[in-house]
Amino acid sequence: MDQANADFRFADLFAGLGGFHVALKDLRGVGVFAAEWDPTLNALYQENFELEAWSDLNHLSDAETIAREIPDHDVLTAGFPCQPFSKAGEQLGFEHTLQGQLFFKVLDILKEKKPRRFILENVPNILKHKGGETLDTIKREVESIGYAVKVHKFSPHEFGIPQIRERAYFVGSLDGLDQFEWPVPTRRETNIKTVLDRSAQAGRAIKPRTLQAIDMWDDFLRLSEVAKVEKLPSFPIWSMEFGATYPFDDDATPPALWKAQGPQALDHYLGSFGSPLRGLPEESQYQQLPSHSRRRGDFKFPSWKQAFIRQNRDFYLANDEWIAPWMKQWRPWSFPSSLQKFEWNVQGGVRQIDEYVLQVRASGVRVKRPTTAPSLIAMTSTQVPILGRELVGVRRYMTPAECAVLQSLGSLKLPDSDVHAYKALGNAVNASVVKAIAEPLLRGLSSSVGLPIGEGIGRKAKD
Repeated sequence: MDQANADFRFADLFAGLGGFHVALKDLRGVGVFAAEWDPTLNALYQENFELEAWSDLNHLSDAETIAREIPDHDVLTAGFPCQPFSKAGEQLGFEHTLQGQLFFKVLDILKEKKPRRFILENVPNILKHKGGETLDTIKREVESIGYAVKVHKFSPHEFGIPQIRERAYFVGSLDGLDQFEWPVPTRRETNIKTVLDRSAQAGRAIKPRTLQAIDMWDDFLRLSEVAKVEKLPSFPIWSMEFGATYPFDDDATPPALWKAQGPQALDHYLGSFGSPLRGLPEESQYQQLPSHSRRRGDFKFPSWKQAFIRQNRDFYLANDEWIAPWMKQWRPWSFPSSLQKFEWNVQGGVRQIDEYVLQVRASGVRVKRPTTAPSLIAMTSTQVPILGRELVGVRRYMTPAECAVLQSLGSLKLPDSDVHAYKALGNAVNASVVKAIAEPLLRGLSSSVGLPIGEGIGRKAKD
């Protein structure tokens, strides 16, 4: 859409694949500026949207440069870097010397260009980061330059998209937000099958060891049903605790005992999968203990860890008649630690692993109902969701194209590299959620740059 036929102009910062662009173009907006530092995504942005994207926002070093290089626009969008505020990271926030300061670059652009509206997106933890101080800083800074601001959390599954991926959205307006109302979630039933292509070919194969682990846990489910186990654990199953007896309560952890008495203090205990610790030097005992119980300096385990250890040992003692033969057959200790753990998030469901969606995480092999996909994050290659045979006919990874549909970005060209595509999709904003937020925000928008605003807001873009 050219500027003459658009209803508003927008700038797209930290653009990534262009989720904001897709949403606002569908509301009859036209992009006049974009910025994306990743070279592959920068080039791809131009290919998808015919708009050359700026590279490093830090090169917009002062107000004069911002005024010269960024065209006037009505709406600013920014999914500013989330890593400094994510629970998965160090949570340095604004103290992160590179990424944490980029919010203030957004602020500099807002100060200079004064777009009538803005939409910012980040991880939900930003609302609680540093006890709410980060949220207060963001609101205080944008309010100080004349914007009314509101913030809300939304997930795609609330709008009929089969993915649970909660994100925080900030909206701002120079005209006040008294008339603005957040979109009402539809909460329609969802199913991942709506985004799957049964004829698709996975770009890479699942590693044989991962497939063996999936078979191992499928057999675990089968045996639990044969044994008439009424309910499987809701806590994570840590198979390395089956047969273990090492101390974990109060201050009697392996690291605490090593420090106080040396390795002989564990002579009477059993390590992972019941392996003897008697007579072993400390380094050998270290290798025979679960990774969650041997970290130097862990002299007292947190209550949640104590509970998981206790629950797993109790479960084993109550079910050792069928678990012990399962262990002898499958030798779970021979698998990497992440494959020795299992999360069954399908209470009450059929105990057949190929009916579901799987994800291999550091916390274990996670099994989820096919109503939603695991949250797309900036995934490593091992965290891409795995589809069971009953969903697509064969066990395989979700393809980048299927993940793109989960982000409402199915029309875009993706990076050629699957690994790069998965990462970009994990960092992307969901276009459908943005559109639902932007539509009420843009009603009544009056332009200071001479475009006919308002009448077309909410109409679907013409072909």
